[in-house]
Amino acid sequence: MRKVFLGLILFAILLSVRAQQKPVIYDEMQVPQFTLPPLLISESGKKITTAKEWEKVRRLELLNTFATQMFGQTPEGAIKTSYEVLKTHPQSLGGKATCKQVKVTFSNGAIERSMLMLIYLPNQVKGKAPLFLGYNFSGNQTIADDEDIIPSSEAERGSSKSRWAVEKLISSGYGLCTIWYYDIFPDAEDKHVESILPLFGYQSGNDIAASSWQAMGAWAWGLSRVMDYIETDNAIDESKVVLMGHSRNGKAALWAGAQDERFAVVISNNSGCGGAALSKRTFGETVGVITTAFPHWFCKAFGQYANNEEKLPFDQHQFLALMAPRPLYVASAEEDQWADPKGEYLSACYAGEVYELYGMKGLEKPDMPGINKPVMNRIGYHIRSGVHDVTDFDWDNYIRFADKWLK
Repeated sequence: MRKVFLGLILFAILLSVRAQQKPVIYDEMQVPQFTLPPLLISESGKKITTAKEWEKVRRLELLNTFATQMFGQTPEGAIKTSYEVLKTHPQSLGGKATCKQVKVTFSNGAIERSMLMLIYLPNQVKGKAPLFLGYNFSGNQTIADDEDIIPSSEAERGSSKSRWAVEKLISSGYGLCTIWYYDIFPDAEDKHVESILPLFGYQSGNDIAASSWQAMGAWAWGLSRVMDYIETDNAIDESKVVLMGHSRNGKAALWAGAQDERFAVVISNNSGCGGAALSKRTFGETVGVITTAFPHWFCKAFGQYANNEEKLPFDQHQFLALMAPRPLYVASAEEDQWADPKGEYLSACYAGEVYELYGMKGLEKPDMPGINKPVMNRIGYHIRSGVHDVTDFDWDNYIRFADKWLK
């Protein structure tokens, strides 16, 4: 019932937003002509020709651009963090896994916030286990029917289990860590005070500067704080953490991966506008739509490009290139035209210029592969049949991709 209600609210928001926007483009013939900003030309006009120049010059420039113009700048300041293991079950999933649940508390001395991590680790792995990490949408208990999971929301247990191939991951030798993304920033326009932002001095959404972070920046920050914990857990291989995000959480995962190079592999699942898809194509969801419907996601400065994408001085191929030289996988769905599958593919393809500086193979041609025909170079990609979702086909290929580069 809760899902239906939330779905109706989202549908109403989208109807209202679309009424204020330009007609949605779903026809390639209607995509405007555009010129992508250069990836390997510095702000001073210097051509970047080596991996060292990329790392020392261009990468830093682009990180600053995306921080100040799109995702918001992560504030500085020490936040005290503590960990409390609430529950451990060494014979979970019929003896296949150890289940551990850890409460992470953040404090600035006056204010506290916390998040609850659900971790499954494969018992068949001797030594440290590689791990997939990602936010869930509705609460930790929704990813499986496991009665040992401590609820982090009021949603029904197991209600999202189709999106989480828990046993498949365990049997493949990978652990899984997940957190309800609401623990970091409740996903609503008026929830700044309930988020982690007050830890850094924010009182409301009204006192946030144009280049300051909001929800996306906070969610990315939360993923890095999970990585901090992982580095303390002797059962997890901190050098083999695969960061995966779906939809809006895919956008946050990419931003976390761009800023934090500790993540060994980064995966975007149907992340669309503001994630993997090129904004200048204005296909499906646009900057105008996303910043109107979800004004709390990106920094306020991003709103200046609403219905004005031709003025964007950056685009998402530059964003994806920030993962280099680490393995990057982008996935689309055939029926998810709102997320612009072609725009996601082209963005990943053009990001390959940076991977070439490292002698690595990206997506070698701008023609998309066939449906359900994955490409697994240092940049991987697939477009599968079906809708906006996470499926077993997706997980099968993410595991294959991780095996290729981590094992």
